[in-house]
Amino acid sequence: MRFESVPMPAGVEARPRDIRGYPVPAITPWEGDTPQFALTDYERSAQCAGKRLCSVCNRAMPRGPVWRVVGAAESAAIGEALAAGRPYRNLAPTLEGPGHRACMLYASMVCPYLARPNARRGLSAEQPDELTSHVVRGTRRGAMGAVVGFAEYEYAITGSQVMFRFLDVVEFLPHDTADEHLEELRAELGRTAE
Repeated sequence: MRFESVPMPAGVEARPRDIRGYPVPAITPWEGDTPQFALTDYERSAQCAGKRLCSVCNRAMPRGPVWRVVGAAESAAIGEALAAGRPYRNLAPTLEGPGHRACMLYASMVCPYLARPNARRGLSAEQPDELTSHVVRGTRRGAMGAVVGFAEYEYAITGSQVMFRFLDVVEFLPHDTADEHLEELRAELGRTAE
């Protein structure tokens, strides 16, 4: 599915675009006039965490659930926990911040890496560490991804990273290809427009 055919949340519509027309998420760093989509900007992530701003559109998130897109390993772990009736909590922190439900549904569909199981990372992490060692150019996303809602998040801002943990799954929307979320995105945009 081409990104132009995916309905866009209003906050995403207001974001700056790259030369292809892709909206640039709030936490994406720029190198000159070029966004670095595979990387995360420390200052922007810290601001989103501390002010409870969506990491995609940079607008305020109300109290209550937050969403994020997860890859194959975390999607499988969440699915297994839910199927067994166990709670899930990601004990390993992540650099990926939360967002609005509509923004994360949209991101899952238009980001080539998030949208398809055969997609591969375009860039490697600049300075790999225990949180970013998996960010290697050419790495496949894997079998299943998911858009996941969590009751809340917590964060820590260190001298070099903003780390997030997510608490209590409230919604689990797994996908092989993210275009499976198209009707859910349309419905969410209809709800938020009311």
